[in-house]
Amino acid sequence: METLEFIIYPDGRVQEKVTGIVGASCAEVTAAIEAQLGQVLIQEPTSEFFTTNNIQESGIANRQTSFSEW
Repeated sequence: METLEFIIYPDGRVQEKVTGIVGASCAEVTAAIEAQLGQVLIQEPTSEFFTTNNIQESGIANRQTSFSEW
């Protein structure tokens, strides 16, 4: 499940926590909200940020065929 959590402190600081979004796409999801909240001072990527979606493709389409020139 994808979740966005915002904690707004009395001094105006905002802490944002994004979970359930794999890779750097979390920046796309939060960009509009961050633009309205103000300047981002610190970003601390979670382990989900560094996770990639592994998609395996058929080996047939990806193989190069080389021919002998004899």
